[in-house]
Amino acid sequence: MKKLDYKNDRIGSLIVKTSTPMLVAELLNLLYSIVDRIYIGRINTGMGSALSGIGLCFPFIIIITGFSNMFGMGGSALFSIELGKGDKRKATAILNTTLRLAVISAAILTVVTESFSERLLTLFGADAITMGSALPYLRIYMSGTIFVLIASSMYPFINAEGFPRIGMTAIAVGTVLNIILDPLFIFALDMGVRGAAIATVISQAVSACVSAGFLLGKQNEFRLTVPRIGRDAAPMLPYAGNIVSLGTAPFIMSCTNSLVSVICNRVLMFFGGSDYVSVMTIITSIRQILDTPVSSVANGTSPIISFNYGNRQPDRIRQTIVIMVLISLAYTAAVWALIELWPGLFIGVFTNDPHLTELSVPAVHIYFFAFIFQGFQHCGQAVFKALNKKKQAIFFSLFRKVILVVPLTYLLPYGFGFGTTGVFLAEPISNFLGGAACFTTMVFVVKRELYSMRLGEKGNGSGKENQ
Repeated sequence: MKKLDYKNDRIGSLIVKTSTPMLVAELLNLLYSIVDRIYIGRINTGMGSALSGIGLCFPFIIIITGFSNMFGMGGSALFSIELGKGDKRKATAILNTTLRLAVISAAILTVVTESFSERLLTLFGADAITMGSALPYLRIYMSGTIFVLIASSMYPFINAEGFPRIGMTAIAVGTVLNIILDPLFIFALDMGVRGAAIATVISQAVSACVSAGFLLGKQNEFRLTVPRIGRDAAPMLPYAGNIVSLGTAPFIMSCTNSLVSVICNRVLMFFGGSDYVSVMTIITSIRQILDTPVSSVANGTSPIISFNYGNRQPDRIRQTIVIMVLISLAYTAAVWALIELWPGLFIGVFTNDPHLTELSVPAVHIYFFAFIFQGFQHCGQAVFKALNKKKQAIFFSLFRKVILVVPLTYLLPYGFGFGTTGVFLAEPISNFLGGAACFTTMVFVVKRELYSMRLGEKGNGSGKENQ
């Protein structure tokens, strides 16, 4: 398979070639949990609580995603910068450190959640009814944490190497298997939510094996290695600090999503009961699907920016960012129009219950009103990460969710008397303020960085600044 050339290939073509496989892979990866919700939402009558129970597991799933993003995105950005500099030794060490961090974190997360899952679910708002579906699903799902972290954290490296289709294939194999196994375990074997979780774990294990197989194979230029033991042993985690610090921003974004999910569910349970938790589960599922294309464009563009940042190519960096922004804004504007005109089309994917549909329609209109500003947020965050701007990346990860959404989720329902409407209204307000602030700051940072690069070119007269 031909390897992408981040230094010389046309920018528009590169973005398409990196973002398209990533889009397919992320959509397929998302289907692991989405397919579970689609099937669970249709398990006979009287199973509305099953969908609510799965919704209460979201915070745990989001936290796992946070660790995947921390290691995968933080590590792959550093990896791409080193490739741009031509330092393959450091790039290989970063890859190996990332994998070891993923394995260690998976072991810790599994032990903690398996030990305290019932207490944590109660803390997150589970009652006697929803606990019956949430607890078995969570315990089984968390047993496969190591497979999720390996597959998700290694995929960005495969993409950064210039082989996005291979990573896409690894995810696709697991997703197709999950789609086949879900109805078999849930309905044919009558295992319900337990069957959905088992199918997901098996499928994720297959994806992890395919990803690891490529990284261990002869065709891969950057080989995984086993840590040495003895006096001459290299450090097991030589770049852990840099990986974690740069990956903190995407980790915070995921963890704050988990925090917001917990808070929203608790407030909705107070004002509207479990039906509104189901509504939020539906809305969250829709948002995850609609967010994926713009996220894929941003994340797919990131290694191009990082490589050319390491290679000191300001014109290619600027061109890449401009194309990424235009694609992202065009997509988010089109999706906003579609969901405002035909919300039932999206809601119907997750429920055929007339009562839940009736509750969901006005909530969807409110929640997605400022969706276009998601494009600004994703582009800004992607650029900060690609340019190794840790402080800005971390701040804007906290700003939209922690500083804006969390207070608004309490203030609007309780302080202003909006009730459940206030919970859904917090999202568009934070999207507008957070997205605009993140994007504006990114523009100033990029202008300053590109100006500095051009000064360096003039200073050394060689077209490249000394590293």
